[in-house]
Amino acid sequence: MGVSENYRSIVQELESLKQLGTPTLIAVSKFQPKEKVQEAISGGVIHFGENRVQEGIEKFSGLGKPEKDFILHHIGPVQSSHIRKYTGLYSFVHGVGSEKILQELKRRMDVDRWKIRYFLQVNLTEEDSKSGFSKEEVLKLLQKKETLSSEFCMLEGFMTMGPSSGDPKETHKVFQEIAEIRKEFFPQGKLSMGMSGDYRIALEEGSDYLRVGTAIFGERT
Repeated sequence: MGVSENYRSIVQELESLKQLGTPTLIAVSKFQPKEKVQEAISGGVIHFGENRVQEGIEKFSGLGKPEKDFILHHIGPVQSSHIRKYTGLYSFVHGVGSEKILQELKRRMDVDRWKIRYFLQVNLTEEDSKSGFSKEEVLKLLQKKETLSSEFCMLEGFMTMGPSSGDPKETHKVFQEIAEIRKEFFPQGKLSMGMSGDYRIALEEGSDYLRVGTAIFGERT
């Protein structure tokens, strides 16, 4: 099946499981050619995710108006040198992994007057290959709620990834843990969790944003 058909198939699956929630499906287009992105937009896809900021700029510039024709999410770790590049194109940032980065993001967005919503990335598996706050760090940060949002930079919620092992039991445990943090410290917040291999588990555990790439676009070339 093509990109549009794959996307609609997952949307239909989510609709059949709507008792578990109605998450936003993000089509992760990293490393995919611009032609496939154009096909996806023509097929009704709105939310896209890119790991590399510059790749997203090169791919989506000229494809339409942000927030109208597409909504672009940066789902990779946030780097200081890339923050200024969000302005005018990116609407969501999922990889805020340190307080320093958060303060830089707020400052830049307020200067540029570009509204962006962000997630605090929490590394609950404690794997070196994953970025983000430790559980202890994010709980400490959440004690300072007045510093978490500004006029143009708003906290959307929390992002996490399941264990690299893919073990379903451990994946459930990680997703449950971030859901508990949300419930206790920021109940109005959203959860960004679940990818092609574990989005069904994430849906069961209350995810609000699913980041799905391979299941929509196929294997990367």
